[in-house]
Amino acid sequence: MNIGELARLTDVSTKAIRYYEDIGVLKEPARSPNGYRTYESDTVDRLRFVKDAQMTGLSLAEITTILDQRGRGESTCEHVMGLLDHHLHDLDSRIATLNKTRSKLVAIADRARELDPTDCVDPNRCQTLAPIDEPAEPGRDHGAPGEHVHAH
Repeated sequence: MNIGELARLTDVSTKAIRYYEDIGVLKEPARSPNGYRTYESDTVDRLRFVKDAQMTGLSLAEITTILDQRGRGESTCEHVMGLLDHHLHDLDSRIATLNKTRSKLVAIADRARELDPTDCVDPNRCQTLAPIDEPAEPGRDHGAPGEHVHAH
């Protein structure tokens, strides 16, 4: 089959197919007498696997290692489970970081709703964006003790 047919069957762009060839995810295809790429039917399965693996968060480099192992007739189950466990750990860490960030933003937004815009005194800084536990700088008018003011 030609590259256009492969692209239609796999919903992968011809540009991506060429890129996958360049980086070794796909083997260099045979060429017809007129120089066009010709692909074997097993390339459809390989590209579908690549798409499925990318959906789990695996990188193209990781996918290539899996395909290389399979190409050598080796089992990949243990390797894939290790990769997935690593990605799950990374994802859990990012989620924890995002949850902390969200909590801080909620607290800052809640504090901002209580501020009186007429108390804004600092022309260089929006006080609502200061961390909640940040002490006021000496010599600056930050409002009454415990009160945070909002600069425009």
